[in-house]
Amino acid sequence: MSTITTAQQTTTSTRATRAAGRKPVWLHGLGATVAASAVVTLLAAGALAAGVSFETASGPIPILGFVQLTAFFSLIGVAMAAVMARVARSPRRTFVVTTVVLTVVSFVPDATFGFDAVSAVTLMVLHVVAAAIVVPVLARRLAEER
Repeated sequence: MSTITTAQQTTTSTRATRAAGRKPVWLHGLGATVAASAVVTLLAAGALAAGVSFETASGPIPILGFVQLTAFFSLIGVAMAAVMARVARSPRRTFVVTTVVLTVVSFVPDATFGFDAVSAVTLMVLHVVAAAIVVPVLARRLAEER
């Protein structure tokens, strides 16, 4: 009985939110993904022009790699936000804590794949830039409590 009531409340709440003109979380996430991909790629291109190599033993990271990887991991964040909105008791807090941890974990390859110090730090900064664009957009659209 409680599950049905909760499902009905969720459906009613979702309809009311959309009726009020608010877009769903994933739609905002797509916009943030495009923005993050563009900003990170422009910053990476600027870093390349300034002499940062992004070179590993297997070769340099191509500029399109920044677009692809930023979009891919941002979309994973969008999917996480959508799932957490439905299942987490505290969707916003759970999402923010998870994404902060994952952003820090994303530094590991930069520190271990053989990049020089400048390239590694630049890549880490680019990860933070992408997270700073995507995470707040999604977090603002998640409820404090469910």
